[in-house]
Order: sequence, then structure tokens, then C-alpha cells
Amino acid sequence: MLLAFRNGKMLTDAGIESGRSLLVRDGRIEAISCAREIIGADQTIDLEGQLLVPGFIDTQVNGGGGVLFNDDPCVESIAAIGRAHRRFGTTGFLPTLISDDLHVVEQAIHAVREAITRGVPGVLGIHIEGPFLSNERRGVHDASKLRVLDEDAMRLLATPHGGVTMVTLAPERTTHTIIRALADAGVIVSAGHTNATYDELQPALEAGVRGFTHLFNAMSQLGNREPGAVGAALAHDDSWLGLIVDGYHVHAEVLKIALRAKRHDRFMLVSDAMPSVGADVKEFRIQGRVITVNGNHIIDDEGRLAGAHLDMAAAVRNTVNQLNVSLTDALRMASTNPAEFLKLSGRMGRIAPGQRADLVLVDEDVNVLRSWIGGRED
Repeated sequence: MLLAFRNGKMLTDAGIESGRSLLVRDGRIEAISCAREIIGADQTIDLEGQLLVPGFIDTQVNGGGGVLFNDDPCVESIAAIGRAHRRFGTTGFLPTLISDDLHVVEQAIHAVREAITRGVPGVLGIHIEGPFLSNERRGVHDASKLRVLDEDAMRLLATPHGGVTMVTLAPERTTHTIIRALADAGVIVSAGHTNATYDELQPALEAGVRGFTHLFNAMSQLGNREPGAVGAALAHDDSWLGLIVDGYHVHAEVLKIALRAKRHDRFMLVSDAMPSVGADVKEFRIQGRVITVNGNHIIDDEGRLAGAHLDMAAAVRNTVNQLNVSLTDALRMASTNPAEFLKLSGRMGRIAPGQRADLVLVDEDVNVLRSWIGGRED
């Protein structure tokens, strides 16, 4: 099956280009052509002058479509969340389990394995956010679920399931030996919900911490005498930093400072989405606590932020409009950069030959018009 995409613009490695056609064969990008008409294509898709971009990859998706992954970590929940976020350009995602008992973590890992086996569109693996977190920086995570990351838990986290495993942990809640063992097993280790000092984070980064979960939120802050986790994240050249750009989690001017401190290819947009994305949900519960959705603001009964009512297309728009980032860079923060972070850049995240044809068609305001996962639009 040969698909040809024509009559539009597309974001390639060279930037946003016009006058190109894209050839997709059997779910993978075969070539980018200068020809305006492709002879022999089984189907030609007219882009009608709009912009074709790499599909968005979201590493932190707690829920969507009225579903919270923690409530019922099963294949059906993963599929429902994926459907809700695909409407907003997300073609790859990690269903995210917030701090819970280890038997629930095990259930979630098995659900992801089954979802991948069944070919649920978009699921790339799992993000296990906790329970190995700092009590001081736990946010809305249930304090009763928190625990240290020991060798038994490490073996569970390293359980193979056919996709990516990302773990957010507080480095002070485990050892550098365990962090290194997780990284050696292929787990993507991210520091988050941590009260660690700058000095405490240096050996953790050397041991295998690859990034920082939702920069500025739920971590030790940048101070004049103690740089904290924020300072460690910004000072470390190679680590990736997740950003929630919703106007609530971090002030725009603070994010602008961060973007001036570190090269843009180390930032990635995340939704931190809750069940309200893609559904008319005004209230839900997390482990028995009432969470209220007020516009794009989600809080618990103590006024603490509890995830976000944010999708990836909106995150891209906000990054352009609020942070003065170029559209090209913002789009790469939603696709190319998270693919690099997850070590999937050889398979996805770019419009280039050999990549899986995960594609999104957007208008000039980054409203999603159509999407394809592995060359399939349905």
C-alpha cells in the first residue's frame, strides 16, 4: 500500500517546507519527493495547503475521555485515553500511573503489555510516576502510598512488556546502584517529586537519571545558595526537561528564563492530562479525593494543582503564543524531542525516510484536522 501526501507544507528535518510530497509505504515513510504528482500511488491525500507535522508524543498522560488510568489500569482504559488524545494530535503516549500500591503497578504493566500485543493505537509503554517520591514534594500523590525503591520494586519496574517503561522517582528515595540497574535494564529514569539538593542530584544523573518530570513543579527550587533540582536540571547539558505549558503550573516568564538557560532540543511538552481532556468532566476522584475542573484549572479540595486540563495541540499553541518560541521548535518539543528522550528516535518523531508514519495535519492555529498512526487514519 503506497500513500502519497501532496499539496501542503510539512515539517521535515530542514524545517517547514512547501512543494514536497510524502510517500508512505506499509506504515512507514519511504521518501520525501519534490514531485507534485506521484505516479503509482494507491491513495493520494490532498493536504489542501495545510501543515503536516510529526505526530505528538506525550510522556505523561494520567487520563482522558473521562477515564483515569489509576481507576482501572486495563486495556480498555488505555484505548479510551488514546482515543481522547488522538483528537488533539497525540499519536504516541505513555499512560501514566500515579503513586499506588505495587500490585496496582504490576496490573498496569500487564495492561500495557496486553494493549501493545493487541495493537491499541498510540500506546508506546507506561510511565510509572511514583510511589518512590519525596513526601515533602509529593503534591497530590497519596502519602500513604509512598515508599522507597528497593530491589524488589526495581525488578518489577524492569519487567519487559514490549514497550518503553519510564519511571519518575525522587533520587533520595533509592540508591545510585538501583538507578544504574534500572537504566541498564532500559528503563527511562526521570527525577521528579524530589526534594534533593543540587549536590545530591549529580551522582544520580551520572547513575542514569535521563530527565526531569514537569520542571519547576514538585521539586526543590532554584535558590541563591542552593540550586536545587531546578538548578541541576538547567545546568546539566544532556538531560531532558518536561514542561507543562498551561498558564497555571509555571509562570510564562519563568519558562522563558528556563528556555534561555538551556538549548531547546532538551525540552519536551507534556500534557499531564486528567480525565477531563476530551470529555465533559467537571469533577472526578483520585484515590478517594475530590478533584475539581474549573476551566483549564484542576485542583484538589486543598487548592493544590492536580494534573492539567491540557492537550498537546494546546501545549504547542501556548508555547508559541505565551513563550515566543518558534512554531518549528514548539512542534519538535511535542514530537522529536520526546522521541529522543524515550530512545525511540530511530522509529518515530520526525518526518523522514524510515520513520513510522505517525502524522498530524494542522491548520495555521495548530488545530488538528486529521491524524495517522502507522499510516492509518482510522
